[in-house]
Amino acid sequence: MLARLLEILVLLLTIRAVWRTLSSVITISGGVRRTTASRGEPRAVKLVRDPVCGTYVSPDSAIYQGGNYFCSEKCRDDYKRQAS
Repeated sequence: MLARLLEILVLLLTIRAVWRTLSSVITISGGVRRTTASRGEPRAVKLVRDPVCGTYVSPDSAIYQGGNYFCSEKCRDDYKRQAS
C-alpha cells in the first residue's frame, strides 16, 4: 500500500515537472508571452558617468549639456568652472 502511494507521488511530481517545463516554452492559451517590460518590471538602462564626480546616472534623470551627462546642477556648474 505504501509503495503504491509513493509511486503515485513520484508520478505526480514527474507530471508537474514536465508541465512546468512545457508551459515555460509553449503558451497554452495561444496568446503572446509577456515580456519583462509588459509585466511592469524595470527595463535595463545603460548608465552614463558624470565627468565631475564619477557617479553613474540614468540618462533619463541626468542633466545633459554639451555632450555630457551630469548627476546634479552642482556638478554641471563645477564642470563649467573647470573648463573656463
